[in-house]
Amino acid sequence: MQVADLIPPCSRPPRPALTEADAVDIWIARWLRIRPRDLILRYGCDPRRLYEIWQEERFPGSRAKALDVFRSRFPGLADRIDVGAHVRISKAPHPDQLQLFV
Repeated sequence: MQVADLIPPCSRPPRPALTEADAVDIWIARWLRIRPRDLILRYGCDPRRLYEIWQEERFPGSRAKALDVFRSRFPGLADRIDVGAHVRISKAPHPDQLQLFV
């Protein structure tokens, strides 16, 4: 008997992969200021998948498509959102600052 035989199978159904339509909806949700935690629960995905979409590593061009949809659905809000790409701010010290500790 192996250890894998002792672990019961997962009772949750497998998560479907995110689609380009999901990526467009995720962009729109970001502009509507829906919390990432709520998106994670809604799509049942790993948080890293959201950031891959927001950095356009997955589904490149989805931001432009989402902006077109957003402007048609919410014409009064189109000028109030930041449509720029997601910028990751690292909490690690910048490597250039390491010389200060020598």
